[in-house]
Amino acid sequence: MATSVFISELHYDNTGTDVGEFIEIAAPVGTDLAGYSLVLYNGNGGTVYGTVALSGVVANQSDGWGTIVVDFPSNGLQNGAPDGVALVDAEGTVLEFLSYEGAFSAVGGPANGLTSVDIGVAEDGDTPIGQSLQRIDGVWTGPLTATKGAVNSPNNGGGDGGGDLEPTAIYTIQGAGHSSALVGQAVSTMGIVTAVDTNGFYLQDAVGDSNIATSDAIFVFTGSAPTVAVGHELQVTGTVSEFTPGGASTRNLSTTQLGGSLTITTLSTGNELPEAVVLGQGDRVPPTENIDNDDFGSFDPVTDGIDFFESLEGMRVTAQDLRVVNGTNGFGEIFGVVDNGTGATGLSDRGTLNLSPDDFNPERVQVQFDSGVFDFAFPDVNVGDNLGDVTGVVNYDFGNFQIVATEDFTDQIQRGELAPEVSTLVGGNDQLTVASYNVLNLDPNDGDGDADIANGQFAAIAQQIVNNLNTPDILALQEVQDNSGSANDGVTAANVTLQTLVEAIAAAGGPTYAFLDNPFILNNASGGQPGANIRTAYLYDPSRVDLVEGSVATIGGQAQGETFAGARLPLVADFEFNGETVTLVNNHFSSKGGSAPILGTEQPFEALQEDPTVNGSLDERQAQSEAVQDYVSGLLGGDPSANVVVLGDLNEFEFVSPVTGLESAGLTNLTNSLDPNERYSYIFQGNSQTLDHILVSDSLAATAEYDAVHVNAEFAEALQASDHDPVLARFTIEAPNVIEGTPQRDVLTGSNRSDIFLASGGPDLITTGGGRDRIVYTSTDQTGATITDFEVGTDRLVFTDLLASVGYTGSNPLVDGLVQIRSLGNSDRTQLSLELEGVVRRNQFTNFVTFQGVDAAELGNAENFVF
Repeated sequence: MATSVFISELHYDNTGTDVGEFIEIAAPVGTDLAGYSLVLYNGNGGTVYGTVALSGVVANQSDGWGTIVVDFPSNGLQNGAPDGVALVDAEGTVLEFLSYEGAFSAVGGPANGLTSVDIGVAEDGDTPIGQSLQRIDGVWTGPLTATKGAVNSPNNGGGDGGGDLEPTAIYTIQGAGHSSALVGQAVSTMGIVTAVDTNGFYLQDAVGDSNIATSDAIFVFTGSAPTVAVGHELQVTGTVSEFTPGGASTRNLSTTQLGGSLTITTLSTGNELPEAVVLGQGDRVPPTENIDNDDFGSFDPVTDGIDFFESLEGMRVTAQDLRVVNGTNGFGEIFGVVDNGTGATGLSDRGTLNLSPDDFNPERVQVQFDSGVFDFAFPDVNVGDNLGDVTGVVNYDFGNFQIVATEDFTDQIQRGELAPEVSTLVGGNDQLTVASYNVLNLDPNDGDGDADIANGQFAAIAQQIVNNLNTPDILALQEVQDNSGSANDGVTAANVTLQTLVEAIAAAGGPTYAFLDNPFILNNASGGQPGANIRTAYLYDPSRVDLVEGSVATIGGQAQGETFAGARLPLVADFEFNGETVTLVNNHFSSKGGSAPILGTEQPFEALQEDPTVNGSLDERQAQSEAVQDYVSGLLGGDPSANVVVLGDLNEFEFVSPVTGLESAGLTNLTNSLDPNERYSYIFQGNSQTLDHILVSDSLAATAEYDAVHVNAEFAEALQASDHDPVLARFTIEAPNVIEGTPQRDVLTGSNRSDIFLASGGPDLITTGGGRDRIVYTSTDQTGATITDFEVGTDRLVFTDLLASVGYTGSNPLVDGLVQIRSLGNSDRTQLSLELEGVVRRNQFTNFVTFQGVDAAELGNAENFVF
């Protein structure tokens, strides 16, 4: 007879007001239920709504079985669709998790992550008082006349009884699919223990069925440290269930396991372990491009990556000749590709595995360190290192299948000796360099839980700026925290944070930068660590560029309902270089946190990147991008040749709408100038990818050079200054060519560069040439010139000093009537006249300059002037 405890009868709904609600538990005689409990779950959200402690020793009522009954007040048991109850033993192990009127996943409580077993029968508002649902010979039935407090059948619903169950092979329990067809059923099976964890063990059939679609292993959940050992041959009786780590809301896959009230019998010890399946050439090679292309419509472990790893769930495997594509992270994880990368798609020159619109790299293999399974000195490794052959058991957690290492592989590691990249882009007399760098929650408060000064983060970032980025002229920074870091003390300024970095750069041999903090943020309104007031900011080299006074601005706001509520405000600023104004828009869009896992229930994952329920906070990033698009469109609408740079951590791939939308505003994404396999600034779960971008207007795109400078993402977390790589651009902006006439008649000819013409009077003939030209007038006697090729919207007439000389104090003499523009007859000539006294007086205008081939209406726009 099985030594099991069951829920054997319940009543939760009847006609009229619910009365007599109860749950009956049956158990073998003598079972002490002290410490056991019933945990009640609401299927709407999966949360606990009540817990009832059990007690007492079960008396013999029928053939060695007895019952206890828990009564509930009227409407004490919820009767939604669905609701459920977990029976939990004294050690906290869930013996069974049943539901009525549907199944759901538990969120919180002892059944957290478990999917309930729907008993398949239900009561409703028409059920007569005095009836119940009953488990008879292992099958739920009803509603029937209640037998509350009496044994329903000789073995109390346990079917054939644990000891009398016919053995079911593990591969039959697993089946060819992502969940077992035997969920909720008691089974007995046999196998060899291959690994032991703190709350269960892995059991594998000694021989297997030679069917690659069915796993030969299963995890046995004991809830506490089991007493079995590796190499034991066991017979295990328990209940089949599907466990979803974190609950169904995570969109994680479930893992088939045995649990409940277990009977474990040791048949032999010291057995050889089943031979490990080799992942690699000669045995089973992971698919390289397709994760799942039919929303789980078919189970195909040959072509679908998600099915490939599911078919190995719980089994011993050896990842052959594993090459690292993601350095060791803080969770004890390493990602790699088998066969030293042979056959893998998307490998970069430096050895990362890059994702693309149609390929999210199902060939990634995760190696997981779990000291509870096998404790050894888990190594810090970098991209390009080779681990040799790695053996372990296949588990699933945090959205990934993983090989939990069961053998030490450290003595076979071959180091790839990857070095941080040094960019070849250096600023020069005519070359402006601009970088974007997410500096990972940087602050100078070493007492707030991290120690960025003592741990060397400031110094490491400074060394990278000097030695790897070649001291860019302008640095757009993200994840700058306020002066007190995560201390929630009302401080919002980051001047100390920025000055500390400035000093670290100078100490590393760089220039003394000036900084620009973000003055627009509200306290605790930017997301990130509470109290830290994360923001965007700038460093700039004042010996190379000038910050334009009055140009600092933001886009949108952080108040509730605004586009950047709970997010980082952009920081806009104009800088001058070689006489040209360059407008930078520094961004840090909302994170992708909350995204569904790549190897999860939302498939096909690649095709769902425009779905905000899959791509976390996509709708927020879209709105933020649209706000920036509108701002840029306004700039370029007023001046199509404006120098505009939109950059930062956009938290999105180059092929998804928050980034492609910026391109539609007239910008070029420099990320796309790189080879597709080289487009990355970040690595997440083995996939290298671009989150950091620099986009530029047409005036800068023609000469732009671009580099993602790989100094962090490829290396073990312990070696990183930040989790992002900086990105760097260089633009050729030549110093203007100054052309000055004489008081006589001159023929002045410009170049293809941006020229400055200094008018000096006389009937000059001016041909501007290419570039963004400026014709500067400073006095009222500089009249009579003819300009042959003035380019509307690009060239400018500079009247600032001229208007000041006549006492004009307004802002737009076109509107104020001091400038007249008219066509000269039927010719292609246009004449500009000025009222040289600074005020309108009886239309006494002086003909000042004549234009050839320029429409008068087009010329009469303020964008063609500097007043």
